[in-house]
Amino acid sequence: MPASITLSKISWATPDGRPLFSDLDLSFGTDRSGLVGRNGVGKTTLLKLVCGDIKPQSGAISVNGSLGILRQSVQVAPDETVADLFGVADALAVLRRAEDGEATADELSSADWTLEARMAAALHRTGLDAEPQTPLAALSGGQRTRAGLAALVFTEPDFLLLDEPTNNLDRDGREAVIALISGWRAGAIIVSHDRELLESMDAIVELTSLGATRYGGSWSHYRQRKALELAAAEHDLADAEKRMAEVASKAQATVERQAHRDSTGRKMAAKGGIPRIMLGGMKERSETTGGDNARLAERRRAQALDEAKAAREKIEILQPLSVTLPPTGLPASKTVLKLDGVTAGYRPGEPVIRDLSFDVTGPERIAVTGGNGSGKTTLLSLITGELEPWAGMIGVMTGFAMLDQKVSLLDPSASIRDNFRRINRQADENTCRAALARFMFRADAALQAVSTLSGGQLLRAGLACVLGSAPPPLLILDEPTNHLDIDSIAAVEAGLRAYDGALLVVSHDETFLESIGIGRRLELSGGDPAG
Repeated sequence: MPASITLSKISWATPDGRPLFSDLDLSFGTDRSGLVGRNGVGKTTLLKLVCGDIKPQSGAISVNGSLGILRQSVQVAPDETVADLFGVADALAVLRRAEDGEATADELSSADWTLEARMAAALHRTGLDAEPQTPLAALSGGQRTRAGLAALVFTEPDFLLLDEPTNNLDRDGREAVIALISGWRAGAIIVSHDRELLESMDAIVELTSLGATRYGGSWSHYRQRKALELAAAEHDLADAEKRMAEVASKAQATVERQAHRDSTGRKMAAKGGIPRIMLGGMKERSETTGGDNARLAERRRAQALDEAKAAREKIEILQPLSVTLPPTGLPASKTVLKLDGVTAGYRPGEPVIRDLSFDVTGPERIAVTGGNGSGKTTLLSLITGELEPWAGMIGVMTGFAMLDQKVSLLDPSASIRDNFRRINRQADENTCRAALARFMFRADAALQAVSTLSGGQLLRAGLACVLGSAPPPLLILDEPTNHLDIDSIAAVEAGLRAYDGALLVVSHDETFLESIGIGRRLELSGGDPAG
């Protein structure tokens, strides 16, 4: 029987009672499906349901085949090694004893002499150069992700279940993982906002508040279909609003005609030309007709309202976010940032950045790139003053804002609204609410405590607070798209394209960098900057 995953009539709600899925039907075969949708819609929850981490409140899930699961973060014990992650530490120990002539006859007969070669091949497919005995704690977060994916590939499962597999990877790591998944010939369900990765999918499955929809083909094909759906939904809304106006107009005309007939009857009665018994019958028929007309008009009005509401809800899901920013007024010739001969690090004699010089003039857009550990975050810490240089000079000649991966700019104990008012003290309540609404924090959503937000919501809140009212002339962003859903990334891209200040961006997302119009690159390589 072919490998398959089937979800039938699945319902599930969050612990606070918010429904995520209701009677959800969805199936996956041996193809690669990209799972997309806005933050909080239930993508990670769907993976947890499939792999059995949580149970549906109703419905059934059928899994025919083996699963290989990669979660967003790979947790490790201090003494855990790459071999432990692969689950082969004991088998490797047998090989070591065999090499030393200490293995028993039973161990020699069961030894897996191809094990090391197959491990090396799996690690090579993710672009990771690591030995089986390498401690996982010695690897960066991105390297641990690659090791975890290699361990999954090693087991040759029927389905890969991957949650944001390219998050926190450097460019080389992203390319290796994308190449691996592009060549994967079994089933896969991949939660991702990485448009390069999604371009290699066989299908895109979109989760919305209305349910799940499968689109055959790659990311580009999905976006074309969505554009057509949006145009159709806008046409349906226009038709529904036209019908509402027609229903209201006809109801008003009916009321006016009935009022005219009643008026005519009253005038004739006043002249004494109609017997009293006939007057009673006319009055009764008038009241009956008026009641029937009112009920018919109300039914038509309710139907038109329902059609318009459904059309608006569909547009709400289909319509991309829109972000507009106030101008910064940064002059084109102004020196914004200058570094001259900067050397810095954390341990004496081991500089992370060595003799770095560069400057930013006017509204330049610069991408800071390089592999994991090359000094990108160190450079941002130097610019913002969190780290002092060992040598050289750093000058920041204008106001700036820094948004790091942890969004430490925000106070976790305060609401999004209160954080906005603290950061933008000149903004009044209307400005605050309008700015937050542009980033999808409308009404009570703006009153959520920052500590309760998901990763994507947290970064979106940080962007709203920094960009929403009076953007600074220099904006520094550290991996701004890591936890955003694709619609939010598109909104941020639109906003940054409209931003007229200087941009310094650390990102491995080439699609994002291209979209925001990066004009220059500063490539770091762990002490030897270039670019």
